[in-house]
Amino acid sequence: MVDIEDEFKRRYPNLWREMKQNKPNTMLRVAVEVDKFRGYVPDAIDYIRRCDTPEQAEETIKYLLEKGEISTDRAERLLEQLKRLGLKSFGAKKEDGFYLKESGLV
Repeated sequence: MVDIEDEFKRRYPNLWREMKQNKPNTMLRVAVEVDKFRGYVPDAIDYIRRCDTPEQAEETIKYLLEKGEISTDRAERLLEQLKRLGLKSFGAKKEDGFYLKESGLV
């Protein structure tokens, strides 16, 4: 684990030196941002939510099944949901740049 104080000293040596030379009661606040999507692996529904049509969603489900990303049972349930409830039942469409916008990078 990275020590925040050591990391701050490494990145901002002049600022660190100034802070240490000034008042001893100077408080240092460091905000640590965590990328909420780091290590995130999209699942079938994430891919389906990028589709424009039910046909694209069906093709996506079949592709994921063929590649072994989802089980036959899961594929059948997703296809049934698509048929019965429609594409919107999986959630709002994820547009290009969705993850960048959600993580505040754009």
